[in-house]
Amino acid sequence: MAGNRETEKFESVNVMGEPLETCSQAPMTGFYRDGACDTCEQDIGSHTVCVEVTGEFLEYSRFKGNDLSTPVPEFGFPGLQPGDRWCLCAARWLQAYKDGMAPRVFLMRTHRRALETVPYALLKEYAADLN
Repeated sequence: MAGNRETEKFESVNVMGEPLETCSQAPMTGFYRDGACDTCEQDIGSHTVCVEVTGEFLEYSRFKGNDLSTPVPEFGFPGLQPGDRWCLCAARWLQAYKDGMAPRVFLMRTHRRALETVPYALLKEYAADLN
């Protein structure tokens, strides 16, 4: 079945050119709320960077106008706790980086579309999944 290019997912590939791994299913994350940081043209925010949130980052995000810790039951959002993984908007991660507040990143779980906004070297510097 042919779909509209605007609604089709981009290929599920991470920033290392390998198959994109699931970011989190508890809480359920991603633009599609399927656990992966998959994306498409309609994902204006590019929810592509898989991060591990900290209390410090959650407070920073709330201060910047994106409260990720308060539950919003009507949207099925439980609110994030320190240690949760989440598909963060690439521009928000870059903003947090510039402000010295960037959370750690899971490269194998971060969609390659994030590279349109964030240089790979910065993501690698904050990688939680490299030995």
